[in-house]
Amino acid sequence: MLVLVAPGQGAQTPGFLTDWLALPGAADRVAAWSDAIGLDLAHYGTKADADEIRDTSVAQPLLVAAGLLSAAALGDISEIAPGAVAGHSVGEITAAAFAGVLDDTAALALVRKRGLAMAEAAAVTETGMSALLGGDPEVSVAHLEKLGLTPANVNGAGQIVAAGTMEQLAALNEDKPEGVRKIVPLKVAGAFHTHHMAPAVDRLAEAAKALTPADPKVTYVSNKDGQAVASGTEVLERLVGQVANPVRWDRCMETFQELGVTALIEVCPGGTLTGLAKRALPGVKTLALKTPADLDAARELVAEHAQQA
Repeated sequence: MLVLVAPGQGAQTPGFLTDWLALPGAADRVAAWSDAIGLDLAHYGTKADADEIRDTSVAQPLLVAAGLLSAAALGDISEIAPGAVAGHSVGEITAAAFAGVLDDTAALALVRKRGLAMAEAAAVTETGMSALLGGDPEVSVAHLEKLGLTPANVNGAGQIVAAGTMEQLAALNEDKPEGVRKIVPLKVAGAFHTHHMAPAVDRLAEAAKALTPADPKVTYVSNKDGQAVASGTEVLERLVGQVANPVRWDRCMETFQELGVTALIEVCPGGTLTGLAKRALPGVKTLALKTPADLDAARELVAEHAQQA
């Protein structure tokens, strides 16, 4: 069984859309999306520097656009025929489009509003996120709570992401949990999936009222608890609430395993989720769509899955 996944904020790098925009029809598609949401996605994906694309209001729609564009280059979703789809944090909106809950334009309009609302919430207090590599999850979570930090992403494979104020994160660097070998600051501009994002939830809920979600056409696995969600309305409700609640990617991977995953493809800018899967899902074939040069190998993996099915 093939799982198609979409990465979250922090996966973006300067110029990462350049090669994708050279594919037939890609520039026109991105131009239409840009017009629809009032953001020059092509500029930010090809010419902007790291600081510009770190801006939450830019990074989030850029990531969703990249995921949709790279998946379309791989084939129609009915041709890819994933057994399940999921996304990490903002990647959940990309996954909702894969599942047919939202069309591409609606997904991009929603993520544009999400990014703006979260950027506004993040501006209230200087906050950030850092990844803890290694250590025992229970020990790390207890230590974070002692420092006033939130375990905002429980990613599995020995990785937890802490979120909070810059002072709290500085204290974490000076006082690591036992067993944690490294702490890595993330390329994000706020403490996402924490109480700091509560104002953005209300803004996003208002935006969601204008949408008419369809029920997922393929199994949609939610960050909230790793459960498969069969109702489009519930998917949308979860997308709204998830902004201020922890991402449980560990439970998503457990669900992939229960469903019988044999292969996992991560759309552009891939790498983060395949890295986690390699450690947490031994024996599962993984592939990250980083550039169009990866498409042939991805198509082979899709074909192999189809033959197994």
